[in-house]
Amino acid sequence: MGSRGLDSSDHRRGPHQPHSQDWKIAVTDLSKTPLLDTIRTPEDLRKLRVDQVRQVADELRQETIDAVSVTGGHFGAGLGVVELTTAIHYVFDTPRDRLIWDVGHQAYPHKILTGRRDRIRTLRTPGGLSGFAKRTESAYDPFGAGHSSTSISAGLGMAVASELSGVKNNVIAVIGDGSISAGMAYEAMNNAGAMNSRLIVILNDNNMSIAPPVGAMSAYLSRLYSGKTYRSLREAGKQIGKHLPKLIADRAARAEEYSRGFMMGGGTLFEELGFYYVGPIDGHNLDHLLPILQNVRDADTGPFLIHVVTQKGKGYGPAEAAADKYHAVVKFDIATGTQAKAKSNAPSYQNVFGQSLVKEAQKDDKIVGITAAMPSGTGIDIFEKSFPKRTFDVGIAEQHAVTFAAGLATEGYKPFCAIYSTFLQRAYDQVVHDVCIQNLPVRFAIDRAGLVGADGATHAGSFDNAYLGCLPNIVIMAASDEAELVHMVATQVAIDDRPSAVRYPRGEGRGVEMPEVGVALEIGKGRIIRQGNKVALLSFGTRLAECEKAAEELATLGLSTTVADARFMKPLDVDLVLKLANEHEILITIEEGSIGGFGSHVMQTLAEHGKLDGEVKMRAMVLPDMFLDHDTPTAMYANAGLDAKAIVKKVFEALGKEHKAETVKLA
Repeated sequence: MGSRGLDSSDHRRGPHQPHSQDWKIAVTDLSKTPLLDTIRTPEDLRKLRVDQVRQVADELRQETIDAVSVTGGHFGAGLGVVELTTAIHYVFDTPRDRLIWDVGHQAYPHKILTGRRDRIRTLRTPGGLSGFAKRTESAYDPFGAGHSSTSISAGLGMAVASELSGVKNNVIAVIGDGSISAGMAYEAMNNAGAMNSRLIVILNDNNMSIAPPVGAMSAYLSRLYSGKTYRSLREAGKQIGKHLPKLIADRAARAEEYSRGFMMGGGTLFEELGFYYVGPIDGHNLDHLLPILQNVRDADTGPFLIHVVTQKGKGYGPAEAAADKYHAVVKFDIATGTQAKAKSNAPSYQNVFGQSLVKEAQKDDKIVGITAAMPSGTGIDIFEKSFPKRTFDVGIAEQHAVTFAAGLATEGYKPFCAIYSTFLQRAYDQVVHDVCIQNLPVRFAIDRAGLVGADGATHAGSFDNAYLGCLPNIVIMAASDEAELVHMVATQVAIDDRPSAVRYPRGEGRGVEMPEVGVALEIGKGRIIRQGNKVALLSFGTRLAECEKAAEELATLGLSTTVADARFMKPLDVDLVLKLANEHEILITIEEGSIGGFGSHVMQTLAEHGKLDGEVKMRAMVLPDMFLDHDTPTAMYANAGLDAKAIVKKVFEALGKEHKAETVKLA
């Protein structure tokens, strides 16, 4: 298994047992982080005395604040797990012991401790570190993620692999209280509990959504319950119970369960799933964390769930005071917390959607808004301010969101289900089975369509044209600008006999004049933006602006160019497609999606009408068949070959000519 291979020897060591040779610390007066400066990898951390771990955590928090102030990125969750990150790497033998961060929003301190500190100020920048855990980036990232709730399933797979290989190591999955609300997490825990696997799940509860405040008594009980003596007695009790009359055995088991539930405040559910529940414990108190982690590490049984309570944004005043705890930030001033947000000349698409939905809902009391834990990301928060009782945030549960919307639709309501393109992938079966087959008028608002910049491949909405386009009974639209989005929301309100979807990108619109109210569009009809006679550019989505730029350049080169906005992928405007094919030598489709989407539908239509039999030179411009690393959206689209320059180049390729700067005008 190369650098990720497991070794059969057991290197585990208690945090109270430092190496015999003291670690020499190079302290400089200039450094804010003298002890952290001596740590390249967790192996260096594990050479320190236990009384030095607190200082490491404090310096790690300072370094995280300094780094993210320069790069921006996910912030609050990482500050909340600084002590937990330090404790895990101090107690466990990473990377031999596998550590999985669910989602990865909180993994920046982990990256600093695992050999990537010298690159931490390249986070989310071109060629720099990913904002999430990434297998190709480090052996300390055994599983990559950008979506939530996958860690326990992956961890169980790793734990079972170790058992099958006869290797003894630990697998630790750190999952947040939001992520653990998703069904996949419970499916994994149900499986893990039934298998008695050696899996350690750490529930990072940073919203106080599960447990009350914790103190010394809770910490003492957690150490007791995680210790070998209690677990041995408990197992012995189970064995004795098998030989007692059923009535007595049942009552004894129930008494033990009730006593644990009473003293520990909330572990009964996890116990029922087959986990040893430990907690809740203070995730910022290393005197509590270290011995409990050591007890669990040295246990021979499993699985364990350690309930750790943390504070999002811990240790940075502006984050602690903010409602969102600075979940995600752009570059900011450390002294004040002021974020360097550029002034916008155009509204964001998500805000346009939210505002448009409010206007429609003022006229129609059947409209409701649904989101899966992303109210501000989708603009549903705007709707919620006006219609709190008609807004439903179902948590990280996209499958449930879609079927919940379907249920509302059966009763005559008009649900708008606002989910990122990349998250809607998780609810695909529900879209097919619960919505499209039953032809229910659920309205999908698909945010983050196309490439998304710094979040990279995990959040890129590359596939929804393809995965929705093959489904019967659904209307699919793409807004070419923010004004079109207003009209498409109105169109969705009017579509009451089948499902519909509108896709739009992350970020700001074009700054076009906005309509006062949305007007429903004619279903399945596109529009001509610019008329020409040689080349036709048929755009689906916000690449329309690049098509217009390309048309201007082509005109200077003597190529008269038509630009059309398809508006609809299903039903496709067949008349418009045939007109463009009949009246132009070249027809090129452009979309912010993968192969199998809009261009494929156009080619299928042309083929059925015999228009690909030599009559027109047809090309489809789509995203390349690869996952694109994070960069600015502009650079990503240039690299993907979907900007104006690439469109002009594609036209010349279709003409069989090479496009050069000095190309003479063509007749």
